[in-house]
Amino acid sequence: MKEIQLKDAKAKFSRVIDEAVAGDTAVITRHGKREAVIISYDEYERLSRVPSLGWLLTNSPLEEGDLPARKPARSLRRSAF
Repeated sequence: MKEIQLKDAKAKFSRVIDEAVAGDTAVITRHGKREAVIISYDEYERLSRVPSLGWLLTNSPLEEGDLPARKPARSLRRSAF
């Protein structure tokens, strides 16, 4: 994934979009800080369909006993300030 300064992305926006559609994503930077990512709409759609962990757990074929028992939680120690 390449990085492009915002001013350069503005000047070559059509090219940046064409490259994203071709699969070459880009990180847009402003003052050296990563600010945004340009990806194709197809890639956005693919990423949007990733199911949540909660959905995966509730719809998994696991049966009782498939997972090991959890250890009891440790009690939280409160420190004096």
